[in-house]
Order: sequence, then structure tokens, then C-alpha cells
Amino acid sequence: MTGAETILWSMLRNRQLDGLKFRRQAPVAGAIADFACHEIRLIIELDGGVHDLHEARDAVRDERLRIAGYTVLRFRNGAFLKNPAVVLDAIRQHAAMRTQPPHPTGSAGHLLPRGEKEIDE
Repeated sequence: MTGAETILWSMLRNRQLDGLKFRRQAPVAGAIADFACHEIRLIIELDGGVHDLHEARDAVRDERLRIAGYTVLRFRNGAFLKNPAVVLDAIRQHAAMRTQPPHPTGSAGHLLPRGEKEIDE
């Protein structure tokens, strides 16, 4: 792992970030993801300068992962090291979108409570 990956892993491992289970160097759809959270279908990639030489290959790989149902978020190592909160916030935003409860007007909306009734004594 790169230095940036080591730092991010120390923030993600053991469900430290909002209880989300991340795996590092996880196989997904024929690729190895830097970090993957299967429950919210998210892959985090931290890229160094070598990825500048492989942008087309990375784009094909990312599309294959998207087709498999994953969102791929890529961050530069340097950007992460300057401000790790950007990556953590992006993970939280994705998790919030993936775990929102169904809208009350959906098919089970009639099962929601209507509120407490006042009791006259």
C-alpha cells in the first residue's frame, strides 16, 4: 500500500467510519479495488502519478465496475493527504444516498403512523 492508502485504511478498517465494512485490495467484477464497501456498493481508489499513464485503462475498468453496480470514486494521493475529510465526506454522502428509507408516498406509505392522538381526560 502507498502511504496515502495506509492512512485511509487506518480510518476505514474495523468499521471505524459510520459502521461501514470496507475491505482493502478487494476483488470486484474481475478487478482489484483499493477499498470496497459491498453494502453500499462503493469503491474508493487512491491514485498516484502512475495512473496518469493509464487513464484509458482505468476508465474501462471503472465502467466495468459501474455495470456491476458499484460507484467508483477516485482521489489523488496528494489531494487526500492534504485534506482527508474530502474523501470521508464523499463516502458519507454516498452512504446516505444508498441507505435512505423509502419515500413515505411509496407503496408502503399507508403503513406509516399518522402521529399521536391527543387523549382527553
